[in-house]
Amino acid sequence: MLKRMTTILILGAALVLAATPTFAGDEIPARPEELKFPELKYDPPRAKDYRVKLDDGMVAYMAPDRSLPLLTIHVLMRLGPGQDPAGQEGLGRIMVNQLTRGGAGELSAVELEDRVAALGARLSSGMGGGRRGMMGMGGVRTGPTESYVSLNLLAKDLEAGLELLVACLKEPAFQEDRLQLVQEQQLQRMKERNDETSSIERREWSSLVYGPGHWSTRWTTEASVTGIGREDLAALHRRYVGPENFLFAVSGNFQEKELKKALNKAFADWPWQAERPEAPAAPTAAPPKGWFAVEKEVNQARVSFGLPSIDRFDDDWYAALVMNDILGAGGFSSRLVNRIRSDEGLAYSVRSSLGSGTYYPDFFRVTFQTKVRSTAFAVSIALEEINRVRDELVSEEELELAKASFIQSLPAGFETAGSIAGALAMEEMTGRYDRDPEYFRKYRDRVAEVSREDVQRVARRLLDIDGMTFLVVGDLDEAMIGDPKHEASIQEMAGSEPTRIPLRDPMTMKPMAN
Repeated sequence: MLKRMTTILILGAALVLAATPTFAGDEIPARPEELKFPELKYDPPRAKDYRVKLDDGMVAYMAPDRSLPLLTIHVLMRLGPGQDPAGQEGLGRIMVNQLTRGGAGELSAVELEDRVAALGARLSSGMGGGRRGMMGMGGVRTGPTESYVSLNLLAKDLEAGLELLVACLKEPAFQEDRLQLVQEQQLQRMKERNDETSSIERREWSSLVYGPGHWSTRWTTEASVTGIGREDLAALHRRYVGPENFLFAVSGNFQEKELKKALNKAFADWPWQAERPEAPAAPTAAPPKGWFAVEKEVNQARVSFGLPSIDRFDDDWYAALVMNDILGAGGFSSRLVNRIRSDEGLAYSVRSSLGSGTYYPDFFRVTFQTKVRSTAFAVSIALEEINRVRDELVSEEELELAKASFIQSLPAGFETAGSIAGALAMEEMTGRYDRDPEYFRKYRDRVAEVSREDVQRVARRLLDIDGMTFLVVGDLDEAMIGDPKHEASIQEMAGSEPTRIPLRDPMTMKPMAN
C-alpha cells in the first residue's frame, strides 16, 4: 500500500512540475482524462559520476547539495552478528553502539556529547536492525550485516567534526558506565521477548528456516550480554574497524577537491590494519517442510508460511518481483489483500514478501494475523491464490499495474543527495556494483520486459506448496477447531496436528517445558 501511495505521489509531483499539459490555442479539454502529458523521463544516477577513490584504497560516494549549509558523512562497514564470537552474541552490536556513546580519546562520554552539541551536530552509530532497516540523516539503507557511524553538521565545521568522528572510530573509550547502561537496556528488552506474538513469530520463523547455527539465529542471552567486558569491545574494534573496512557516503554542501583532501588527511596513518569480513554466510540446512506451532493464549493467531526462493542475481528475479507484487506485495491491488482482507474480512494486514536475496537466496513468505479459528480458512484462501497464479496467466491489467509500480517509483530512491550517495554506496558494500554496475540504469527495462508468461513460469518454479514451511503462533487447540462456517481444516492441510514448538526462556533462549 505504501508503495502505491509513493507511486501516486511521484507521478503527481512529476505531472505537476515536469509535465504541464499544453493545449492547441485556448482549447481546454472537457474532462480530466482527456488531458495529455508528455512521457515522464528520468535517468537514475550512475555510480561513476559520484564514486571517488581516496587514499589507502578507500572509496567515497559524494553527492553535492548546496541548498543548505549542511554536510552528512556516513562511514559504512561490513560488520554484523556473524562476527560475534561464540558465547558473546551481541558483542558487535554493543561495540558499534558504543563507538559514539562511550567517549573517545581523552574525552569522556559527556564531554564528547558536549562537543557535538556545541557544533550543533549529530553523531551516531549502529548496526543495521533488519533487512529493511533505515538509518537516518540521509536515507542510507543498511541491512542486518552492515554497520555505520554517521556525522551531520554545518559544512563550515567540517574540520572540527571530522576530528570527533575519527576519534570515535580510532580511539573509542568504551566507558564502563555506558557499557553497563546498554547492557541493562538489552536485558530489559530480553524480558519482553515473549510479550508479543509478532516477536515470537519472527524469531521462530527464522529459527525454522535458517537453522539454529546460522548467524541470524544466534540469539543474545543474559549470559552472552553480561559477559561482555570493555576488553572484548576493544578487541573486536581493533579487528574490524579501520580504513580497509570503510566505505563513505557523503552528501551536502561541499567542494569535492576540498572534501577529498580533508578525508584523506583525517584517515591517514591508521595505526593498525583492519579485517574486512567475508560476505554473510548462507544457511546450510534445508528448512523443514510441514506445519509448526507455538502455543500462545491470544485471540489472534499469527501465520507465516513459505519456502526458499532466489537471489537478486537470478535471471528470474524481475519476474519474481512482479509475480510477488501481484500476489501479495502490491497493497490493495494484490490478490491476497483483496481476498483475505477486502472480501472475507479475515485480516487487517496480509502480504507476501520476496527476501532481499542480497548475499544468497532468501525466502518467499506469506504473513498475516487473523482470529484464531479463522486460521485454516485464511491459509486455504492464500493457497488458492498461490495455485491460481501458478495455473493461470495473470491479467494484462494486473501485469501493467505491477510493472508501473516498480518503474514509476524508481525516482523516489534518489530524491535527495543523501539517498543518492547512500544507495550507490550500499550497492558497492553489498557487492552488486562489482557484478552489475549498471543495475539502476537497466532496472526499468528489465521490469518492463516481464510478460504474463514469465510471471506464470516463475510462479511454477518458486511456489511449491508441498515444499513450504508453515508456522502458527497462537492458541493451537482453538485453531484446530476451525471456523464452523467453512470446511478448511489445519488437520486436513497438514495431514496431522502441527509440531508444537515450546516457548523459549527469554533470558537463555532455551525451550521451556510446556
